[in-house]
Amino acid sequence: MKGLASLRESRFWALTRKEIRQILKNRQLIFLLLFPPTVQLLVFGLALSPVVDHLKLGVVDYANSAESRELVSALVENDVFEVTATPFNQADLGHQVQRGKLNAGLVIPPAFDRDLQEGRSVEVQVFIDGVDANTAGITQGYINQILNQYTRRRHSQIARLPVETATRFLYNPGLMSSWFFVPGVIGLVLTLTGSLVSSVTVIREKDVGTLEQLLMTPAAGWEILLAKVVPLFVLLMGDVLLASAMGRFIFQLPFRGNYLIFLSLSGLYVFVSIGLGILLATLSRTQQQVVLTSFFFNVPIIQFSGAIAPIETMPPLFQFLAWFDPLRHYVTIARSLILKGEAVGALWPHIAALFAFAVVLMSISVSRFRSQLI
Repeated sequence: MKGLASLRESRFWALTRKEIRQILKNRQLIFLLLFPPTVQLLVFGLALSPVVDHLKLGVVDYANSAESRELVSALVENDVFEVTATPFNQADLGHQVQRGKLNAGLVIPPAFDRDLQEGRSVEVQVFIDGVDANTAGITQGYINQILNQYTRRRHSQIARLPVETATRFLYNPGLMSSWFFVPGVIGLVLTLTGSLVSSVTVIREKDVGTLEQLLMTPAAGWEILLAKVVPLFVLLMGDVLLASAMGRFIFQLPFRGNYLIFLSLSGLYVFVSIGLGILLATLSRTQQQVVLTSFFFNVPIIQFSGAIAPIETMPPLFQFLAWFDPLRHYVTIARSLILKGEAVGALWPHIAALFAFAVVLMSISVSRFRSQLI
């Protein structure tokens, strides 16, 4: 029995060394493991932001008084709006908003200052470009808030409201948008890189015709597959270390939770992404086909995960389907550990889901891969 165990061990390590040598010789694979994850993390972390500012504002000031100029100054003082056009009339302003040259337009009536001095209600007209519904909603909110503050400053008797709120932001007091996006992008990178690299590694055996040579070796199917998985797992864990280091030193993520637990659960998700990639490889015949198939699976996984857009903004049906998305569970775990420092006990439903996904995907992949070796 001892000799059989040592024989199996020698077969496994021989196959593992072969895979490591092939990976090190494959410059394209090394490129996929290092360059895209770095670029994706930087681009998504720096470019994605829900903050909308420097909106293009056009102003038609029929009053042309100190009070009207004070109102315009209130709109631009926080860099939310920039006055980029001062049309001669309301019709010209409407045309510029319609053509997309302006995000919003403001029309101040001629009697603006007189009505303010006499205490009468003043109506100003606002045009908002509603093609981008998200930006339009934010623009409307900004204008309403600024006009309310302007009114309160001019009428001191209503400066203090009967009920005032004191808001405290937990876990992200600086409201850094990168703190929300970067943990999700780490999961996104592991999904794309892990599934693509593992599928290409396996499918390469078919392309170069070495799958038949593996049939002639005394190694079992699980040994052949495990020898492929172990080097990929180590390399992808290197991606986790690289991504977490970039998150800490470039985006100043706090990492309030236990870092070793984060690495362990990231390793569990790496098995999920590798299992998905191997499954795609068993369903495909060529590298081109497996790459196209991976996009068919990866795009819905990313969209339903909450990595880019909050799940709460999705329709109820998609919120339900998101529970069957492994990336959704990893993103929740990553954000909880990095931003909130939650204990493992509070995350056990997501951990159990990831474990189930890993077992199911790897089992199906091993079964299909073994059937190809028969």
